[in-house]
Amino acid sequence: MEQTKKNKTGLVVVAVIILLIVWGVTSYNSLISKNEAITAQWAQVDTQLQRRFDLIPNVVAATKGIANQEKEVFTEIAEARTRYAGATTTDEKAAAASSVESSLGRLLVITENYPTLQSSQSFRDLTVSLEGSENRISVERMKYNELVGSFNASIKRFPGSIVRGIAGLNNRTYFEVSEEATKVPTVDFSN
Repeated sequence: MEQTKKNKTGLVVVAVIILLIVWGVTSYNSLISKNEAITAQWAQVDTQLQRRFDLIPNVVAATKGIANQEKEVFTEIAEARTRYAGATTTDEKAAAASSVESSLGRLLVITENYPTLQSSQSFRDLTVSLEGSENRISVERMKYNELVGSFNASIKRFPGSIVRGIAGLNNRTYFEVSEEATKVPTVDFSN
């Protein structure tokens, strides 16, 4: 009788250990899947940002011929593209992309003041392509940030917080618009 009791206790202990192992593996795999989904979504954001960066030189070239005095904006755009190309982390790429957004806003305000440029079919086509890119970036950024939010919440909540510590997972950074990009650009042609 006592042997049977020990066997039952041993089986219960083994069952609990097996359940804890299964729970740990399942939690770990879930967090890894979410982390990889964020990486994959960043690749989508990155693709759309690259599309934008590929269009920018054409818009700048079309604008330069008419708006020579706006060299500062062209320089800012070129510098931001260079920073993006040299960025190695998601955070660095997001910061460079935000810089470009700010400069592009100023460029588009400038172009509105040049009727000759607005009447150019190639410029209009480039502008439409750039607007399409901006829309795609916005959608991909939103998806990326949703995945980051879900992942960050998962590793902060129990039991994910335990698995987080064991697996060495950290919060992921949201892709936010820089404060500079939210300011309305001012263009003064009185000089």
